[in-house]
Amino acid sequence: MAAEIKKEIQLEIAHVLFIDIVGYSQLSINQQRGAIEELNEIVRGSPQFQNAEAAAQLIKIPAGDGMALVFYRNPEQPVECALEISRTLKAHPQMHLRMGAHSGPVSGVIDVNGHANLAGAGLNIAQRVMDCGDAGHILVSKHVADDLGEYEHWRPFLHALGECEVKHGMRISIVNVYADEVGNAQLPKKFQALKKRTQQIRWAGAVAALLVVAAVAAGIGIFSHDRARSTSTPREKSIAVLPFENLSRDPDNAYFAEGIQDEILTRLSKIADLKVISRTSTQHYKSAPENLSEVGKQLRVAHIVEGSVQKSGDAVRINVQLIKAADDSHLWAETFDRKLIDIFSVESEVAKAIADQLRAKLSGSEAQVIAAKPTENPEAYDTYLRGLAYSLKPNLTQSNFLGAQEHLREAVRLDPKFALAWALLARMDALAHSTFHLPTCEESLQAADTASILQPTLGEALMAKGYYYYGCLRDYESAKAYYQRAREVLPNSSQIPQALAFVLRRAGDLNASLEHFKQSENLDPRNTSLLTQYALTYVVVRRFDEAIQKLDQILTIVPGDPDTLAVKACVLISQGNVDAASAAVGPLQPSSDQFLPLEVQAYVAILARQTGPIVSRLAEALAHSNPARRQENAELRFWFGWAQSVAGDAVAAKTIWQQTRAELEDLLKQQPENVTVIADLALTCIGLEDTAAAEGLADRASALDFVRRDALLSPFFEEMRARALARAGDAERAIPLLAQLLSTPYGGVSYWDWRLTPALLRLDPMFDPLRNDPRFQKLVAAPPPK
Repeated sequence: MAAEIKKEIQLEIAHVLFIDIVGYSQLSINQQRGAIEELNEIVRGSPQFQNAEAAAQLIKIPAGDGMALVFYRNPEQPVECALEISRTLKAHPQMHLRMGAHSGPVSGVIDVNGHANLAGAGLNIAQRVMDCGDAGHILVSKHVADDLGEYEHWRPFLHALGECEVKHGMRISIVNVYADEVGNAQLPKKFQALKKRTQQIRWAGAVAALLVVAAVAAGIGIFSHDRARSTSTPREKSIAVLPFENLSRDPDNAYFAEGIQDEILTRLSKIADLKVISRTSTQHYKSAPENLSEVGKQLRVAHIVEGSVQKSGDAVRINVQLIKAADDSHLWAETFDRKLIDIFSVESEVAKAIADQLRAKLSGSEAQVIAAKPTENPEAYDTYLRGLAYSLKPNLTQSNFLGAQEHLREAVRLDPKFALAWALLARMDALAHSTFHLPTCEESLQAADTASILQPTLGEALMAKGYYYYGCLRDYESAKAYYQRAREVLPNSSQIPQALAFVLRRAGDLNASLEHFKQSENLDPRNTSLLTQYALTYVVVRRFDEAIQKLDQILTIVPGDPDTLAVKACVLISQGNVDAASAAVGPLQPSSDQFLPLEVQAYVAILARQTGPIVSRLAEALAHSNPARRQENAELRFWFGWAQSVAGDAVAAKTIWQQTRAELEDLLKQQPENVTVIADLALTCIGLEDTAAAEGLADRASALDFVRRDALLSPFFEEMRARALARAGDAERAIPLLAQLLSTPYGGVSYWDWRLTPALLRLDPMFDPLRNDPRFQKLVAAPPPK
């Protein structure tokens, strides 16, 4: 084994071919032995195998009824080897093989017999890719196919199949490799079954959908504010690290100053005896504000850290000072002149000096953590900081996600043992999937597994696993377990109690969710996104007054913020206070890409039955909208149609809704599990009075596994059903369903969806067909259920 695993116990990117004998278990013992011998002979005859073995760049791993071949030169090797084996199989008609290839991290391990072996995501995913095929298939992951597709001679061999669900509910994008004389061109049985199920769903469900439109509560976050506490004396061992000033001549080095600030803050946050405020709250301030005592009060801390960074080539100068917020007295200051390769020692020294000044107790493990050197490669670290800067943007757009992913992938390429970079990449991938439906779950799992293999106790790696289970698999119990483990080593991370709040809310434990939002706010008191989530959770449980208090708290941080005013208007609508809602959003002049204020203005006008002005405003917004934002534009057209309908122009409304329906149906073909598109389409079908299509879409969404497991989301589609039935005048089915929804806490598919209340039922024109029914009159006359 010494020749085969000279790579010691280290992690590398490898190119893996997994091979399996189909039908092996049905053979007799003698036949099995013969089949393995025949397989070994076929594989050893492959020129790729022989060349790699001669160069000592191949590891062979027996796998029961097959084997794994681990190549190290390039991703073409395992696929070339598979094609060579496939050609040879023509002379062995009784031998039925399936093969799968993937490129990913592997590391050396010592097995139970004391022998060297390999493990890692590279091997695991290669086997799962293979498992999606049948006899004769050569399947590769999309990751490998993308690499091969860079070369024109490979393109005729590559045939995309889509996603295959494998172990643990994971989905992998699969590409079939075949040509006239190699591989298997037939659709694998797993994909045949998937295609059949998809056709059945489409046929049964017609085309329809449900938008998510409605007010302020979605299943989205929380943030509880204790006003009495805000005026109390802050903890002595509490600290906030303000943004570091970039003194470099090149303004493009701002990412480096941001990264140094965040790394120092992160090291401090791992000291349990300190209270460290999250960067999300501190980023609102200047590098050196004049009113430090006021900053200290707003952040609820006794001490402030200020600093500056100057970078020129590989030389770095860092100035840091610790200040007592109450009287602006300087407790400690230091200037560090270092080379880039020594930057980690500065971050550690600063954290240690501040802890000493505040007399914070450091455990042995905490001292090790804050002194840790995440990588030996300065270029990888610089690239990581560039990716980190994208991840820290206040509004994570799709382009920001892609920027973060690009730099983080490069960082781990430069240093495959860079666990911190792997962990952040895993987290960005999971968020990109859950936020923008990007196909990044496979990479997220691979990156999280890699980070965990490299540093099993790294808090960021544990948190990344939680994000994967939450954002990709919607496995809330597993996500909660990882977050709780991460919290033990990241005691000051506001992201962990916030993440737990999200998980608990989806699991239906709303009281525990609110408590975790409160804990997160204590560490991140100026995070307006978090405060919005806090308010929306109050809406979920219909505690509207507390939701408005939380939104007013946000408006003291960002006065006049259009989105916050729009959310506040939604809460007022749920209370039946249309005049106050109109006062909140009426003066706003949103641009064509400020969708939330526009939609809330439209709903307020619809509830007031005065839609003339909003019809003109929506027409202008749509005329100047960005055509690339198809889904948002389709939502605006839904509101445009509804406003036209209330204004009495049924013909115009129908024309607009038909156009909206066609656009959303096309989007749904591309993203069949995008519940926001399903919801938008359902509401459009309700407008067109196609009740069967709307109900079919509600059924389609409710049949999705992740919707069934989501305590907040699943009732939302029952609201869509109730709206469709009400619009059709089906009182017998609609009214019992509405009564049930009025006493059910639930969220929605967008972050501001409102909840039904008796007041909203009284106002919403969609329920007009039920108004003369005594049972409906009783519902709307009742006080809001507890």
